[in-house]
Amino acid sequence: MEDIFKTLTADEARQYSPLTLAFVGDSVYEQFVRTELAITANRPAGELHSMAVKLVNAVYQAEAAHRLLDGVFTEEEEYIFKRGRNANGISAPKSAKNADYRAATGLEAVFGYLALTGRQERCKELYKTIRKT
Repeated sequence: MEDIFKTLTADEARQYSPLTLAFVGDSVYEQFVRTELAITANRPAGELHSMAVKLVNAVYQAEAAHRLLDGVFTEEEEYIFKRGRNANGISAPKSAKNADYRAATGLEAVFGYLALTGRQERCKELYKTIRKT
């Protein structure tokens, strides 16, 4: 079995498809949301889910991505974001505009890239910046 806990180098992670990075990043971002809500809003699971849906959706994540693009992302993160945003094979669900869904995918790609390269502290910094505004 592969070592699923190994940390990839930046070069190794850049070789992954941007949609694979977004696949990982989606779970990283959602875990931050769920943890924040559980800690700050101790409520029944159904209520927590309703609150989470407001933070884990294409529109909210697209707005967050645009704020991070305004001088928060490093050059490397912006590169990964653009790869995710511009990836082929992205089709937005009916509930989201294509541009929002693409920006959300780019944001998730950044979270996935950072997580796979062992930069959890940077993931936390980005999440805190998103939630401050």
